[in-house]
Amino acid sequence: MVATHDPRNFKVVGTRPIRHDGFDKVTGRAQYGADIRIPGLIWGEVLRSPHAHARIKSIDTSEAEAMTGVLAVVTHADFPSIEDRTIEAGEGLVDFIRTAQNILADGKVHYKGHVVAAVAAIDRNTALEAAGKIKVEYEALPVVNSVEEALAPDAPIILEDLVGDDLGEEVKNTNMARHFRHEFGDLEKGFEESSIVIEREFKMSMVHQGYIEPHNAVALWTNDGRLTLWSSTQGAFGVRSQTAGLLNMDESQIKVNPVEIGGGFGGKTVVYLPPVAALLSRKAGRPVKLQMDRKSVFEGTGPAPGGTLIVKIGVNGDGVIKAATADMKFEAGGFPGSAVGAAAICIFSSYTIENIRIDGYDILTNKPKSAAYRAPGSPQAAFACESVIDEICEQGGWDKLEFRLKNASKEGARRADGPIFARLGMEETVQAAMDSDHWNTPLEKNGANGKLRGRGVASGFWMNGAGKSSVTLALDADGAVMMNEGSADIGGTRASIAMQAAEVLGIPAEDVHPSIPDTDSIGFTGVTGGSRTTHATGYAAYNAAQSLIERLKERASMLWGIDPDSVEFKDGVFRSASDPELNLTFKQLAARLDETGGPVTAAESVNLSSAGNGTATHIVDLEIDPETGKTDVIRYTAVQDVGKAVHPAYAEGQIEGGAVQGIGWALNEEYFMNDDGEMQNSSFLDYRMPTSLDMPMIETILVEVPSPFHPFGVRGVGEVPLVPPLAAVRNAIHDALGIYLYETPMNPRRIMDGLKEKNG
Repeated sequence: MVATHDPRNFKVVGTRPIRHDGFDKVTGRAQYGADIRIPGLIWGEVLRSPHAHARIKSIDTSEAEAMTGVLAVVTHADFPSIEDRTIEAGEGLVDFIRTAQNILADGKVHYKGHVVAAVAAIDRNTALEAAGKIKVEYEALPVVNSVEEALAPDAPIILEDLVGDDLGEEVKNTNMARHFRHEFGDLEKGFEESSIVIEREFKMSMVHQGYIEPHNAVALWTNDGRLTLWSSTQGAFGVRSQTAGLLNMDESQIKVNPVEIGGGFGGKTVVYLPPVAALLSRKAGRPVKLQMDRKSVFEGTGPAPGGTLIVKIGVNGDGVIKAATADMKFEAGGFPGSAVGAAAICIFSSYTIENIRIDGYDILTNKPKSAAYRAPGSPQAAFACESVIDEICEQGGWDKLEFRLKNASKEGARRADGPIFARLGMEETVQAAMDSDHWNTPLEKNGANGKLRGRGVASGFWMNGAGKSSVTLALDADGAVMMNEGSADIGGTRASIAMQAAEVLGIPAEDVHPSIPDTDSIGFTGVTGGSRTTHATGYAAYNAAQSLIERLKERASMLWGIDPDSVEFKDGVFRSASDPELNLTFKQLAARLDETGGPVTAAESVNLSSAGNGTATHIVDLEIDPETGKTDVIRYTAVQDVGKAVHPAYAEGQIEGGAVQGIGWALNEEYFMNDDGEMQNSSFLDYRMPTSLDMPMIETILVEVPSPFHPFGVRGVGEVPLVPPLAAVRNAIHDALGIYLYETPMNPRRIMDGLKEKNG
């Protein structure tokens, strides 16, 4: 269902053509990173730490190096001198020195699975055997497993040279990398004006993105000092810039080739294997392939941060939110850099609130360095905020959607970190939820066999990304347009970008042929993440198509012997403004290019500072067995403002996928760690993700409130669907059982503990 607030009609945008890469994907022709085969290719393997926290006293690689078939061994010492600087990687910052320490341990290991050394050999079995022959002497250290342990007065210090930032004051000998604050208004006055004030504490586990394809990389370092890479990534230019910084190379010396990506969800915006493969290739003089197994993905790559959140909200007797505070301590993992900054932006952004204070803390623990995961930080923030909102509505007797509608953010409201909102669709998503069949269908509270049912709602916010993108168009004589664009295609962005060019050109989407070339062959394009790609790269395609039209007007004027300014273009036809007999279709003009000078191309780049914010409201019905705590989702509706659904089927797919991931996070998924910092469920068998057998059909309602920052009104779609589900599930559990849970995952054990506490 599409609830549009856009009076414009488009011919291509808003339709549902078959995706351009669909045949390659379903027939197996598409080439992924692990498919790369080049002459002379050898295998690499890594040695990972068995300890969560330990000092490396010595590394002896001699036995591995002496093995027949072993061509290279590297450790952190093989990195060149690295400049102390930080760059933006699309969904977070990359500190080159810290990243190098994370990729190959430097003197200490900070989590179980931390890479200590790497080997390249003639085949994978030889590389595995050689890695096992590397002798590492460790001095085991006490393990820090939570933010509370990290901040304890006698806590072991994970990163001895870290200088923490506590509201601008330097702090040494600390596990707190950063403490910042957003604050405005008069909190004391706001809480005094509140008749209901609720404060709650929430604890959340780390969770993994769960992408199907493990990380991989192939590196070829040639004798002329150039490096060629293939890697499963959300951004080829990100791989290039990060690898260049880590290897002290000019970016122009590195070419990253495109391959398909089997999922990322933010977890493939940072590098793990390409620099290691490159070091091995330089040493071995051969191309090297590295590929993780699933256990390595769980233990050695970035999950979403867990942590502790305390939220306090005050509401007056009229149901108006008067004040709110949040205290958020996020687990960065073994090195600084959690998503707490984004969480602070998002936590109260669904609502108009006059008085706010938000404190964010980035805390080191002996777990894998955290990474982005779909709207990084916002799901955790919404779990806390929306849960407190639910309790306020219960205590005040307010309808939960009417309360959200009354307090919804709107144009002109202030975001906690300062910016003033432009047009956004928070009110419209809540209203669409209120008007939905789901909300207006009564829920039978008693299911079969003594099971109990509940309904929950929650809203969510993500600010959506913008940034840099490039697109090149080339017109063929048959009227087809070859399109090169720099964005990795994860969820159908070849189609969504091509469709925007086609809309401008007045041709079918099928006549635009999109390709994603290597980094030498297209202008810089930022990562596919943060819900920026259809917006930003689509905008570049829009501009390129407009430029192509202007060039074609010049060609038409040459054929007709008239001034280019008198040539008009509409609905795929070029016309003379003064002589209607002079007209050519797009294809007809393409066929006559040789008469006017030959090929026509257009290239455009954008660097956008703003994007339309994303908002969503979800409704969920659960059925719970009070004897076992087993929970089943029996109905789910996701309402989201998409600005303009370029390809509605893909927008729906993004929303459905995000909802399912959020349900898994709410009910089952977690990094289950023992006291020694060892993950106990590092396989898909034990790390319980929902499957199609666990889910009902996800109902979607696409609300279209056009973004003022895009010519077609596009807003990013991929982030915000993950934000509301956690709180919506939690609130439905309360509706079914009368218990409030404050920790994820809300699995059968925690449900049974809650029932036991309720029943005495």
